[in-house]
Amino acid sequence: MTETTELSKRHIRSFVLRQGRVSPAQQRACDTLLPRFGIPYSLQSLDLTQVFGRNAPKILEIGFGMGDSTATIALAHPENDYLAIEVHTPGVGNLLKLIDTQHIHNIRIIQHDAVEVLRDMIGDGTLDGVHIFFPDPWHKARHNKRRLIQTPFISHLVKKLKPGGYIHAATDWQDYAEQVLKVLTEEPLLVNTATDYAPRPAYRPLTKFEQRGIRLGHGVWDLVFRRK
Repeated sequence: MTETTELSKRHIRSFVLRQGRVSPAQQRACDTLLPRFGIPYSLQSLDLTQVFGRNAPKILEIGFGMGDSTATIALAHPENDYLAIEVHTPGVGNLLKLIDTQHIHNIRIIQHDAVEVLRDMIGDGTLDGVHIFFPDPWHKARHNKRRLIQTPFISHLVKKLKPGGYIHAATDWQDYAEQVLKVLTEEPLLVNTATDYAPRPAYRPLTKFEQRGIRLGHGVWDLVFRRK
């Protein structure tokens, strides 16, 4: 059994497609801007240089939520290109609005399951970095199996990185942080850049939710590993 087959066999969706309200502005952004800044899911590998029209470091973001941090990072780092994946339409619409109003040129969006995008569209050794910020913690024990960051997923993801490329995960759930640390530490192709948890890299902005949590004494854990 190949690793790709194994990933498919064990693939449990880490999200639920909820019927969240899509505002008229978000829907309008999807209708008018997704054809320009979106990439349809397909069974064909992407040429990321062709997609962005230049040679530049390529960073994948998995699950960008409403896209505020994605837009902030991309604006602050025009030297990088960001391929952002999200399944929920309100977030896709919001990020598209930010791309339009802030004149951001280095983001492209795929609205699809990240596991399938990785499996079918991202070539090995093509990414310079991966961001996974505040993935759904599925905090009930019986739902932990739905968590995105698990051994089969990371074993597949790490092969998409160039040597020296990084995975940066962040979570505000301690038991998830402990699971992520264990999974990443046990991956033989990765090395931790810190002793256990890393200081928050300057490029990752604090979200409003995170700022509120810090004021209330809640923890946030960043993990940054590099491919050997």
